[in-house]
Amino acid sequence: MDLPERSVADSAKPPVNRLERRKLRTRNALVRAAQGFIAQGKLGVPILEITQAADVGMGSFYNHFSTKEELFEAAVTDALDDLGAILDSLTGSISDPAEAFAANYRLSGRLFRYRPQEAALLLAHGDSLILSNRGLSPRALRDITAAIGQKRFTIADPELGLAIAGGMFVGLVTLLRERPERDTEATVDLVTERLLRTLGMTPKQAEIICRKPLPDISSLRDSPNDWPVPMAPGVVAHKPD
Repeated sequence: MDLPERSVADSAKPPVNRLERRKLRTRNALVRAAQGFIAQGKLGVPILEITQAADVGMGSFYNHFSTKEELFEAAVTDALDDLGAILDSLTGSISDPAEAFAANYRLSGRLFRYRPQEAALLLAHGDSLILSNRGLSPRALRDITAAIGQKRFTIADPELGLAIAGGMFVGLVTLLRERPERDTEATVDLVTERLLRTLGMTPKQAEIICRKPLPDISSLRDSPNDWPVPMAPGVVAHKPD
């Protein structure tokens, strides 16, 4: 897995001409439509219905994606890449990789509570995303690897650490979704503290890191409510046809 560099800078280059901008708008419309269907558990939706929701022609679909599965994969990874870029912008200046990892984990838990569509995407594809080369996983692996190298974590295998962190995170997001009455910040921070101890920090070290202040992300809420988008029953168990 390629590890991204830790940076607060955004290296993405905007389209350079009108044609590229139009292609990007079409692709983004398809991706957004797919994200909506996935979040609602409508994984068997036909391509025609996706293009209608995106307000693009059927031919435009095949200019960007060869199959619905390819679009759905892009829909999930694009959403998590966007969240990863947000996290990089918020925590890129933290020099201690263990603290950076913890801050990203704590912020991610809060973001997924505030952004239900991305949470639904994660829960629908969590098992395949933990070791993905896109989204949040390579960023987490980057910080775990650096923390091991600096003797902040004692676990010897970075990918094992990533698997533990990813499994706990999927469980955390599930808990927060199914128990909306829970205190989000307290629950996320407690899970992060336990995770840091599992990765090799002392209880005191983990507690100190998880008490550090975080950037204000209230402006990143999708809506004033935590979970405005219902998830269809059984969405976690189903994959795209």
